Amino acid sequence: MKIAKLIEKKLKQELKPSYLLIVDDTESHRGHAGFTEGVESHFNVEISSEHFSGTTRLERHREIHSILGPEILKKIHALALKICN
Repeated sequence: MKIAKLIEKKLKQELKPSYLLIVDDTESHRGHAGFTEGVESHFNVEISSEHFSGTTRLERHREIHSILGPEILKKIHALALKICN
């Protein structure tokens, strides 16, 4: 399964977002650190979920990283997050 689909599956399962957008931004990093031909490595994620009500920005980022886990995070080079409740 592609990494973007794995990210989507895990976030939907755990957070039941009202909005989720995952953009594979790998190609725009061609020639930069972390780029490998044919490998998904750079992602932008926008997510909105009631789960984040009352949490700080740091808590939200930690939660996303925890949900994705080391099995996904070790495969990617960059993950930009825009998180709303």
